[in-house]
Amino acid sequence: MLDLRTLVDELNQMILEGKILEAFEKFYDENVVMQDNDYPAREGKDVSRQFEEAFVNGLTEFRGAKVVNTIISDGIAVVEWWFDYTHKDYGVRNYTQVSVQRWKNGKIVEEKFYYNN
Repeated sequence: MLDLRTLVDELNQMILEGKILEAFEKFYDENVVMQDNDYPAREGKDVSRQFEEAFVNGLTEFRGAKVVNTIISDGIAVVEWWFDYTHKDYGVRNYTQVSVQRWKNGKIVEEKFYYNN
């Protein structure tokens, strides 16, 4: 089993390369629970996949992304991201986001995103 830092670095690199959906398939558990801020949680990989696909397919321009900070603890990873893109539903977005991930057996079982709307 690879250590958590290695897994998180690989996940982040795939996202930076635009392989968001491939990364989702590789690193997310079948029973993953994902949530943005205080919006209702998405339970299960199928529901979460639909959300990820809608996001990726809605991108009209992607100007940049950067990992600002990464913190690794016991089964938990916290990644601070900077994003700059235009989305057909959300418009022009340029912001930082914190992602808190709980990992188990090499997969993300829970992830919550924190950002300003």
